[in-house]
Amino acid sequence: MDIVGVIWNGLIINPMINLLLFIYSLIANFGIAIILFTILIRLITHPLQAKQMKSTQAMQDMQKSKEYQEMQKKYKDDKQKLQQEQMKLYQEQGINPLSGCLPLLVQFPIIIGLYQAITRALAVTPFQMVGLSRHVYPFLNISELLPINNQFLWMDLAQPERLYLFGLSFGIPVLAIVVLATTFMQSRLMTPPAQPGEQGAQMTQAMNLYMPLFMGYLALTLASGLSLYFITSNLVTIGQYAAMGKLHWDNLIPGKKKASPVSKAPQPKPALKEPVKEPGQGTPKSSSKGGKKKT
Repeated sequence: MDIVGVIWNGLIINPMINLLLFIYSLIANFGIAIILFTILIRLITHPLQAKQMKSTQAMQDMQKSKEYQEMQKKYKDDKQKLQQEQMKLYQEQGINPLSGCLPLLVQFPIIIGLYQAITRALAVTPFQMVGLSRHVYPFLNISELLPINNQFLWMDLAQPERLYLFGLSFGIPVLAIVVLATTFMQSRLMTPPAQPGEQGAQMTQAMNLYMPLFMGYLALTLASGLSLYFITSNLVTIGQYAAMGKLHWDNLIPGKKKASPVSKAPQPKPALKEPVKEPGQGTPKSSSKGGKKKT
């Protein structure tokens, strides 16, 4: 095994396998173990999410500034100069435009490692069990845990999920549909409204469209245990952002616009009345309609 494989197993695969097996040893349900493992991972990576939100908020505030808006107008015909001035402004404000990608970069090794950990933990053949034993730490008694029960609800966690209903000749990929829907909801709810002239707005829209399709394809073709991780991760992330008040609920309805206030026709001003004096003060009362005085 090369040095990359040693590092990968030591830092990603082995800890995940042992954490999954440890949780499974406590509750004897591998599906729930994946759910609890996902929640734990989201809590561990929460500081990265908070840093991403802080960086995103700082960029939004900067893009609303007068200096940024004037820059957009001044260099609207010179894209290269505009990018140079934007990077200069980023440096002055201490903003890293790439910091928002950090949680995503951390997420991909977790996804790959989790898939390998699930497939290796669900060992069924003697050869697979021997391979699994090489990744287990000494504090776990592997002989008491194997073979792992890979059934959770109607699904086999080691196989792509399908729900077969009476009368249908094909299986319904329920988890793949839920993964696609929750990924779409997460991307829409967490994407702030684009500012006029904002760089990368089209790329963000494309990512919000293609990422749910990509995740849905993975859920359709890979082990259902990974789909369970996707769904739990999406829901926990939405819950974290909701707790901090950072969700954009209006984004769920494409084309929704806030209703403009109904303008009311101006009302005519009431006619001013002449001052009314009391009797005996030398001037008789006058009517409010401007009638003639009585003599």
